[in-house]
Amino acid sequence: MSTTTYGDISPAVAAYSVVRMLKRAMPYLHLEKFGQTYPLPQNNTQTAKFRRYFLAGSGGSAGNGTGNFYIPLATTPLVEGVTPVGRKMANHDVTVQLAQYGDYVTITDVIMDTHTDPVLAQATEILGEQAALTVETLRFNVLKAGTNVFYNNGTQRTDVNTAIGLTQQRQITTALNRQNAKKITSVVASTPDFNTKSVEASYMALCHPDLETDIRGMSGFKPVADYGSHISPFEGEIGSVEQVRYVSSTVIAPWADAGGAKGVMRSTTGVNADVYPVLYFARDAFGIVPLKGKSAMTPMVVNPKPSPGDPLAQRGTVGWKLWTATVILQEAFMARLECAATA
Repeated sequence: MSTTTYGDISPAVAAYSVVRMLKRAMPYLHLEKFGQTYPLPQNNTQTAKFRRYFLAGSGGSAGNGTGNFYIPLATTPLVEGVTPVGRKMANHDVTVQLAQYGDYVTITDVIMDTHTDPVLAQATEILGEQAALTVETLRFNVLKAGTNVFYNNGTQRTDVNTAIGLTQQRQITTALNRQNAKKITSVVASTPDFNTKSVEASYMALCHPDLETDIRGMSGFKPVADYGSHISPFEGEIGSVEQVRYVSSTVIAPWADAGGAKGVMRSTTGVNADVYPVLYFARDAFGIVPLKGKSAMTPMVVNPKPSPGDPLAQRGTVGWKLWTATVILQEAFMARLECAATA
């Protein structure tokens, strides 16, 4: 592979840079862990396709990701010597178009030649953080638009002005259970390589750190310190309540002043309550092209060198680019609770 693929660095150095970027990025990749993954192949299409198989005549035949998903039963007794009608397999595809993102910083020859700090290494690491937060925000923007919504009080966002509680969580887990949603039992591992690891079966919930106090106050809350050695907490995990494990991230941002009269709730302007989304997920609720593996991110380093726009070789750049996408696969396997946060 030509070194021009990565600017002025070799493939070996580029691989090191990717690992360095992704290692610094890992703590910020929360949504990354819980989606159904489609690792991006090299030299392939820009469209990711997620396929669901089902028995013809089941709830999956609607193919719209909503409503009750069931498996038709064979409850009619067999008749001696008579072949039953049987069923056919069918499938439904959900496709999503990949998009490319990237950014860079400029480093002058003076900084590279005279600065006492390892500026290039620091630029590489902070750009890794930027890439991760970019991808996480892109995923959040897709998933927060889901249509399976529960309001902590009232019937719309402008009514919301109370804190999360066990009653609201049970409404959501009951709704997921009624859809035969499966609890998450494996996640994408927190390493730069693409692999998965097994976890204790549970529903996952992502929320903003402002909700931590209210979640800790829920009846039955168990902090991560009490999990025991058989459960490894995720980065940012607060703890669990019954069937749900809660993970906090500042990416899961509230809608400022979008709720009812604030009372004792947090408010940006002091008038209406800020409304916080809490995203609940079962297995296979959404699909992602993960920020993992060799094809996930391409580092680009260009050293200062004479060029038509820079005849004295005074500027170089370090940057990244990647392809990614996120898509909701089954609305019934995820839910969004909208609540307020106690000030």
